[in-house]
Parts: sequence; C-alpha cells; structure tokens
Amino acid sequence: MWLFSRKGPSGFSASSTAEEVTQGIDGTDLTAIVTGASSGLGAESTRVLALRGVHVIMAVRNTATGNNIKGTILSDLPTSKVDVMELDLSSMASIRKFVSNFTSMGLPLHILINNAGVMATPFMLSQDNIELQFATNHIGHFLLTNLLLETMKSTAYESKIEGRIVNVTSNAHLVPYGGGIRFDRINDESGYNSILAYGQSKLANILHANELNRRLKEEGVAIIANSAHPGAIATNLLRYHGFLNGILSLTFKYLLKNVGQGAATSCYAALHPQVSGVGGKYFVNNNLAEPSSKAKDMELAKKLWDFSMTLTN
Repeated sequence: MWLFSRKGPSGFSASSTAEEVTQGIDGTDLTAIVTGASSGLGAESTRVLALRGVHVIMAVRNTATGNNIKGTILSDLPTSKVDVMELDLSSMASIRKFVSNFTSMGLPLHILINNAGVMATPFMLSQDNIELQFATNHIGHFLLTNLLLETMKSTAYESKIEGRIVNVTSNAHLVPYGGGIRFDRINDESGYNSILAYGQSKLANILHANELNRRLKEEGVAIIANSAHPGAIATNLLRYHGFLNGILSLTFKYLLKNVGQGAATSCYAALHPQVSGVGGKYFVNNNLAEPSSKAKDMELAKKLWDFSMTLTN
C-alpha cells in the first residue's frame, strides 16, 4: 500500500491513480500523442486517455510491442481509438518522418505527452552524435514538439479547445552537472557521469516547458506547456543497472508507486480542468510544486532553447 496519501490543494495525492484524477472527464473530442507508449507510464497514460475517449497516437520505437499494448487496450475497451506509429527519439530523421506521417493523416492535436526516456545509460552517442540521454530525453522531444506546434496551434484555434504539452521530468533535475547544462561539453566522455547526465536531461525538460510556455503566452496562443514528475516507480528505466534496480525494488517497495499512480500526474496535467490556463509550472503528485532554482532560471531556459535550436537545425 502506498504510504503517502495526504491530499494536496487539487484534492489528489501521491496515491491517486491516473483513472482517479481523470474520473468524469470526457475526452471524446481530443487527440493526443504519447511518446514511449509501449511500456510503463506511457502505456498506462495511453490506456487511461483512451478510457476517457481520447484518440491516442502511441509514438513508439518498437511497433510490435506497441501493437501488443494496443491489442490489450482494445480487448478491454473495444470502442477506444488507438493508433501505433514508429518514433525513435534518438534520431532526428525518425522524428521528422513521424511528424510527416502524422501530418499526412490530417488529424488535429490537442495533447502532447513527452513521456519517453532513457535513464543512467553508459556513455553513448545518438544517431546524430549527441550524448544519448540528452538527445533522447530532451533534444528529441524539443524537435518533436517544435515540428508539431503548427498543428497544435491550428487545432487550438479551430476547436477553441486549449492545447496542452506535458514534459515528463524527474526530481533527478535536482542533481545535474554543476551549472545545470554542460553546453560546451555535452559530448565529453571523459567527464561523463550517467546519473548527473540524466539529471541534466531532466532539468532540460523543465526549462524547455517553461520557455515554450513563455513563448506561447507571448504569442497569445491557447496552448499551455508544463512539466510533471511521476514519482519513484518500478519501471524498466534502470535496465542498464539491473542489480541496482532489483535492490531498489526490494528495499523501497512500500515507497514506490505503481504504474497507475505514476501516470497520474501527467494525465492530470494533460486533462484536468484545474490545470486550464496554468502553464510553465512543475507538477508533483497531481499538485503544483517548486522545482530547483536552476529549473526556474529563465535566462538558462533561453540559452537552452537557442542551443537546442542550433543542434536540431
């Protein structure tokens, strides 16, 4: 049983599930993209959004696994609308192909949950020669979001429904490299630390959401961008550290959330009426929370934006 069930101002707590925080919400007019939807939090977010009537596009690296998840969802919810599309966030070519294919479908886009990620990997470079955690967790989602923005803007204008972008981050953003983002040493293998590199990428998720929201607000567009920390969950993120993963699961099994509880905060930020008009914020346990001082540094956010634009262009 989850030990921490004290409710916050939203009326929800760390023990609230994705089903509970979306109870009674009708999403039948909405279309969403969820990255990393073939397992863990992404799969649960997809299931719950589909349960609420949302047409969900599962953006996954492994389409066979994605189709298995889709089949399970459809067997339980025969009327749900779920599609599977291939997306490898460590490849800009794959991202551009995904967006081209999605755009050709002529679908609206109301919700984007940037959920996929890798954690504490050995030093590796992406297909575009960028350190893998930074490339997958931040740069991939940065490019994906930018390429989908025009569709989201058109959808918000035509449907009169607020668009929502949710970057799934982590409290690991509290422990990045010194200075936050190593702009001049992103690919420095000699100074690489897998945990600090993960923290850097998760800090980037928050900075990205904050700067994106600022720009959208300045433009007067009815789209909000937020970041959400799911909490400590027993998922396959620590697959590169099997022994550590096992120890944590055994030692902290009463402190770890289940997948339903872990997916709650991103689903809350994506669907709940309480979040309407609330952008550039950090959510934990289905409530507003305060991130680190670096995560609130708007100059750092602008610098990261420019740096990310350079890398993706």
